[in-house]
Amino acid sequence: MSAAYGVRVAEDPADREACFAVRKEVFVVEQSVPEDIEYDAHDAGALHVLAVRADGVPLGTGRLLSGAAAAGKTGGDPAVGVLGRLAVTREARGLGVGAALVRAIEDAARARGLTAVDLHAQTQALGFYERLGYVAYGPEFPDAGIPHRAMRRAL
Repeated sequence: MSAAYGVRVAEDPADREACFAVRKEVFVVEQSVPEDIEYDAHDAGALHVLAVRADGVPLGTGRLLSGAAAAGKTGGDPAVGVLGRLAVTREARGLGVGAALVRAIEDAARARGLTAVDLHAQTQALGFYERLGYVAYGPEFPDAGIPHRAMRRAL
């Protein structure tokens, strides 16, 4: 597979549907996350990013929560955004798609005046986020039956 892909903010309904399709493939099908908890009320107001192969095939997605939507996950600090729902399709793993999505979300967070990004990483993904400058804090906790840790990166 060619590594040629682009990352963009999902502005139109087709892009958002592609984001949700990637999440379904990775979280619901691969990781057995119940579909009714994969999609939530935050999706409507979140900023979604989409990685797309040159031929239009969606490869990955992630979202940024800010403001009131993020406050419940950041201890209420309005300057901290929340990166979440980061998913890369099986065939696109190892191409740098995940890192490109994280950087695009960080760029969007900076553009909104945020000073840090928090996330809840699956424990098996800690190394990936550490390489991108995130630092784990607090104890491990289960989310959708999968062990996670909270992480933060100052922007």
